Amino acid sequence: MITYMRMPAIREWDGASYDRISGPMENLGRDVLARLELAGDETVLDAGCGSGRITEALIERLPRGKAIAVDQSPSMVDAARQRLGSSVDVRVVDLLELDLEEPVDAILSTATFHWIADHDRLFKRLRGALRSGGQLVAQCGGEGNITVLRGTVLPLLSQEPYAAHFRDWSPPWNYAGADVTQERLIAAGFASARCWLQPAPREPEYPREFLSTIVLGPHVQQLPEELRERFMDDVMQALGTTVVVDYVRLNIDAVA
Repeated sequence: MITYMRMPAIREWDGASYDRISGPMENLGRDVLARLELAGDETVLDAGCGSGRITEALIERLPRGKAIAVDQSPSMVDAARQRLGSSVDVRVVDLLELDLEEPVDAILSTATFHWIADHDRLFKRLRGALRSGGQLVAQCGGEGNITVLRGTVLPLLSQEPYAAHFRDWSPPWNYAGADVTQERLIAAGFASARCWLQPAPREPEYPREFLSTIVLGPHVQQLPEELRERFMDDVMQALGTTVVVDYVRLNIDAVA
C-alpha cells in the first residue's frame, strides 16, 4: 500500500488452541479491563477479541449495555462466537479498516496492537470509532517485550535446516515505547493520553503450545510443515526446563 503500512500476512491463528492455553493472556487482560470505568449501560468495543475470554468478562460489566467484539482472524472469531453465543455481536474486522455504524462509549483492547505495524493509522481509526469523551483502555506488547526469549531463539534462525526459511524474514511485531505512543494518540485526535511500560513475566502452563501458538507463531508458520515440530524441539531444548516469557506490556489510557 502507498499510504500506510500493513502487517505482513504471515500467520493464521488457531482459535481453539488459543482459547485452551491463553490463561496468561486472560489474567493480563482482566487487569486491563479493571481500569475501564463503566456504569453498565455503555456500548464497548473489544478491539482484538481473540477467543472471547476477556469479552465474556466485559459483558458481565455491561448488564444494561452492549459489547461489540472484533478480530481479524476468522478462526478467533469462530472461537469467540462459540464461547459467547449468538446473542453477542462478533465480527471479522481489520482494525486498520475499522468503520462502525455508530460511535461507541469505550474501546478495550488486550494483546493486539503489537501485531499491527501502523499505529498512526490504527489510533486514528480507534479515535473515529469513539464518541467525544469516550475511553480507550488497552495493553499490548511494548518496547523490550520478549527480548530475552527472542535472543535465546535467534541463533536457531541462522542454523540449518531453518536458515533458508528466515533469510529474508523480518519480525512482524511493533513493540512501541510509551512516549512515542502517547504522541501518536494525541496526533490521532485524542484529548488526553497516558502510556506506561510494565514488566509482566509469565510461566505458561503449556509452554510448548503457548510458544508455538502465540509467542513464536510467526516463526513456526514461516517454516514448512515438516520442520515445525523439529524447530519447536530445538526451541524447547534451548530454553531449558523452566520457560519464562519475559513480557513487557505497553499500557494505554486515553480519552477522546
